[in-house]
Amino acid sequence: MPIGIQDFQTIREDGYIYVDKTAFVYELANTGKSYFLSRPRRFGKSLLISTIEAYFLGKKELFRGLAIENLEQEWKSYPVLKFSLAGGEFTTADGLKEVLKNTLQNFEKDF
Repeated sequence: MPIGIQDFQTIREDGYIYVDKTAFVYELANTGKSYFLSRPRRFGKSLLISTIEAYFLGKKELFRGLAIENLEQEWKSYPVLKFSLAGGEFTTADGLKEVLKNTLQNFEKDF
């Protein structure tokens, strides 16, 4: 059981039990709508984001045997900009702006 493991790639490559919800990931990505995903603490948000990230990076091999393998036909790779605000204390708008600016500058270097 992957207790505390929030990385889709690790779960799939190391043979942990994974409850397949990839059909929902495919639906989210392909319906053309915006979504706000609000879930309680410890309810799988990080794993869901990691799964979506792997999907958009085109990591087809990680999805072998899962529902999305039969749904997706193209498996394109896209740049993924992943923002994490975990562990931050944002008591002012300027503090948040600074973190976002630094994160975007790092993406700019990478891409």
